Parts: sequence; structure tokens; C-alpha cells
Amino acid sequence: MSVILAIESSCDDTSVAICNNGKITANVIANQTIHENYGGVIPELASRVHQQNIVPAVAQALKNAGVTKQDITAVAFTRGPGLLGSLLVGVSFAKSFAMALNIPLISVNHMHAHILAHFIDEPKPNFPFLCLTVSGGHTQIVLVKDYFDMEIVGETLDDAAGEAFDKTAKILNLPYPGGPLIDKHAQLGNPKAFRFAEPQIADLNFSFSGFKTSILYFIRKQEKENPNFIVENLADICASVQYSIIQILMNKLRKAAKQYNIKEVAIAGGVSANSGLRNTLQQAADELGWKVYIPAFQYCTDNAGMIAIAGYQKFLKQDFVGQEVSPMARMEF
Repeated sequence: MSVILAIESSCDDTSVAICNNGKITANVIANQTIHENYGGVIPELASRVHQQNIVPAVAQALKNAGVTKQDITAVAFTRGPGLLGSLLVGVSFAKSFAMALNIPLISVNHMHAHILAHFIDEPKPNFPFLCLTVSGGHTQIVLVKDYFDMEIVGETLDDAAGEAFDKTAKILNLPYPGGPLIDKHAQLGNPKAFRFAEPQIADLNFSFSGFKTSILYFIRKQEKENPNFIVENLADICASVQYSIIQILMNKLRKAAKQYNIKEVAIAGGVSANSGLRNTLQQAADELGWKVYIPAFQYCTDNAGMIAIAGYQKFLKQDFVGQEVSPMARMEF
């Protein structure tokens, strides 16, 4: 029997979940709106708001799951990677909670957890499978051989796909966070209205820095000719940018699936909530005979549910850490 309390505080969302014998019975996410004033996450502010949110989030998760503190048998937490100040809040709380109740601690890699989110609900992928993990900070293709036997076979050499969405939104004067807004406007536009070149990167790796720059130069050029270009073409711009980013991702994913002869394909991370990526993946599945796996929306963005399910798999192995554990802004995969 296990009732695991899980804490996620790697960036700007404070999240707490309860995993009862492998089933997520609560997943509370406290969003931070303060960063909207600055157009991006301010690390110092994020850590301060985590301090305000963590105790109420834990109380709400316990209530939602119908359990008490005394029912908890282990505490799982995000050790890294992430913002050090934010991680410090979650790690410190987890250590204190575990020490007070004399229960074990479970350290979780945030990127592993994104992939293991596929084991929260049915259907669950079969090993081995490929997972395209796409977020604001990471873009990776991972060969998943077992719960904690994973190999990165392709990754971005510079910026992540999520960053390309967010920076494009900033260029278009859309409020933060801009990625979901690009998705929203893209649904009303023509994805082939404007063409952006695909970076030619070797093997299964990605690059989005040049792509972002090309969008910036394109917008500047168009605005010189027509100052109202963005307002008059917003939907088409968003649709074209989104289409281009998705094609870059999917072309590499198709190549990886062929190279490793794998038909089980998953996506994870915040950008996996993008409707265009989800639809394109489903189309590829129909064409290529893939079995595709996409987490429920609440488990795509940063959340403690994925930390809880990763913690549960470690609990089964009795893979615990001691009170000397510390957060890591950069953490080996």
C-alpha cells in the first residue's frame, strides 16, 4: 500500500498531487499570474509565490484525495532541472514534511516525469516507445526502454520549440504566456499563408534560434510596408508559424520512428497541449500505422501528477534519497 504526496515547483506553477496505489486521486495546480506583467517568468518572484502557494496547495490536495497527513507513506518531489529558487521551495518543503512524519523521500527528474505522465491513464504505451518531449525549455526525442531506462536520441542544439512559440507571441505583441494564444489564433488562419524555412540540422537534432530570427525579420519587413500588417494578418501569421514549428518536429519524429523501427509514439511537455501538434500526430498515426499516446491536458503542462506517478514507480523499487538531497538547476537526464 502506498499513498504518495508529490510536489512540483520547477518553474512558476506550484503543484501538489496524491498518488494512491498508482492512481492519481488529486492534482492541484496553483498558477502564478504575476509574471504576465513582465512578459516572462521572473525567478525571484516565482520562488516567493511558491512560498505563498505551497501550504494551501498541499492542504487542498489532501482534501481532494480524502486523505490526511498521517496517511502519506512517502513524499516525491522535483529535484531538477528548473529554476533553483523555485526548486528550493519544493525540495525544502518535501524534506521537512518527510522528516516530520518519518517517511521516505523520492527524488524525481522533471523530464523523466513528463514522459511517465503517459502511465497515469489508459491507454499506456508499451516499451520501447519514442517520446517527443516539447516544452518552453526542452525539445527532445527520447527512446524509452523502461520506466527509468531512457536515451535521448535527438535534442535541440539551442532554443526549444516552446520558446519559439513564446518569442513569436512577443513579436506579435500577444500577452504572456503567448504559446496558447498562438494556438487559438492559428485555428482561424491559413497555415500556408506565409512560408518559413526549415532549419537543416543533422541527425535527429533540432534548432530554433535561426527560425525565431527569421520570423522577427519577416515581421519587421512587412511592417515597414504596412504598419497594420500584424493586426490584419494575425490569424494567418499564427497559423503559418505553428504549422512550420510542427513540421520541424514531426519530420524528425518520423525519421526517428523509421530509424528505430518503432510504431509506439508519444508526446509530452507543455507544447503537447497544442491542438495543431496533437492533430498532426494523429494524422501521422493514421498514415504510418503508429499507436500514439497523448496525456490528458492537465498532465501536459508542469504538474505534480506526473511527479507522483514517477514517484510511485520509484517507490515500488524502494528507490529513496536522504535528507542531504539538494535541488539541481541542471540535472543529467
